[in-house]
Amino acid sequence: MAGHIQDRWYKTEPDANGSPRRVRTDRYGTGMRYRARYIGPDGTEKSKSFPDGQKRLADQWLAHIEADMSRGQYIDPAASRMTFRQYAEKWLNTQTTDLTTRASVDSAIRGHAIPYLGPRPLGSFKPEHIRDWLSELERVVPASSYRRVIYNNVSTVLNAAVDDGHLSKNPCHAQSVRPPAAGSGRVVPWAAERVFAVQAALPERYRATVDLGGGCGLRQGEIFGLPVDEIGFDSGWLHIANQVKVTKQGLVFSPPKRNKIRDVPLPDRVAHVLKRHMETFPPVEVTLPWLRPDGPLITKRLLFTRLDGGGAVRRTDFNDRTWKPALVAAGVIPAPKPGERHQAAREHGMHALRHFYASVLLDAGENIKALSHYLGHNDPGFTLRVYTHLMPSSDARARKAVDSLYEGTDPAPDGPETAQEQ
Repeated sequence: MAGHIQDRWYKTEPDANGSPRRVRTDRYGTGMRYRARYIGPDGTEKSKSFPDGQKRLADQWLAHIEADMSRGQYIDPAASRMTFRQYAEKWLNTQTTDLTTRASVDSAIRGHAIPYLGPRPLGSFKPEHIRDWLSELERVVPASSYRRVIYNNVSTVLNAAVDDGHLSKNPCHAQSVRPPAAGSGRVVPWAAERVFAVQAALPERYRATVDLGGGCGLRQGEIFGLPVDEIGFDSGWLHIANQVKVTKQGLVFSPPKRNKIRDVPLPDRVAHVLKRHMETFPPVEVTLPWLRPDGPLITKRLLFTRLDGGGAVRRTDFNDRTWKPALVAAGVIPAPKPGERHQAAREHGMHALRHFYASVLLDAGENIKALSHYLGHNDPGFTLRVYTHLMPSSDARARKAVDSLYEGTDPAPDGPETAQEQ
């Protein structure tokens, strides 16, 4: 690396005899005195200025740059000045995962990382900044499992920033940074009392959503995307082939998660609730693009629409404005302080209704394979791993099964009344 320190207060010029001498420049005494200059790997000149009395710091900075280049760890100062917000927004716009995953990652980063880390230049990140952020995150996001999701998303962004030459290493990987705990991983289903308390706290227009989630195991997007013609009131089945997805460009219709089209039993009581709902809130024709914002337009008669009845329900709006207030009313989460948003309640989202549904079916003796199909899982093994601890009294059933083999074969017990005198 060809680098040197320029003293901008002095210059060298020949005297009357042609010998070089140092003379003051027009800048003498004003502004930064030293400018450290070098040629970067891209062939352009880079520089940094230092005040009078700090030539040693200029030399150290230049030596550090040279060492980074020799180790292959050089970061262009201009690139390192890009802020986390600028890079994260650029990164989010280039994601190629499915629309639902993109929306989830976008929500986590914009809602919980950019507001705190956004203004910081990438090149200035240190482990202490991640530790400070995690401490703040713990205050606003009680669920450790969700904090870990947010943390992993931020770490992925910083990994990409390392790959793109904006910082030398990911501060999330430092030994002093402890990621949020993954949580127990064990599903704790709601009690029936909580399910019905939350349902009662919802606006009447949306109370039947709880019956579809807790009584049929539908996902939130499948509930909001359920058309009337897929409800088999006569057959006793729901055909799940559609959901409403949230994208950055708007709502779209799409197949269920992982294209798992399926049929789900429709209990009589749930069917009755749906009929009564349709009498009070007649289904509305809603037109949305299919699969992508620029996809072909599809029209379906939906059971649930916005409060103004004008279109499909956006789950993010529903969660903030309708579901969380119901959780507060039911005593599931605390009321927010004035001027603050509701606390994050990922474990108490509408997905809790699916866990409740699974617990009810398993308690009734339903087998894992059937439950896996009803829930729309690709692998019954996954269903078993998630819900195996909810399978009731497996040890008691095992004892009873083995004991039944001995019924009628064991001799009568030798009690005191049958003992023989010797």
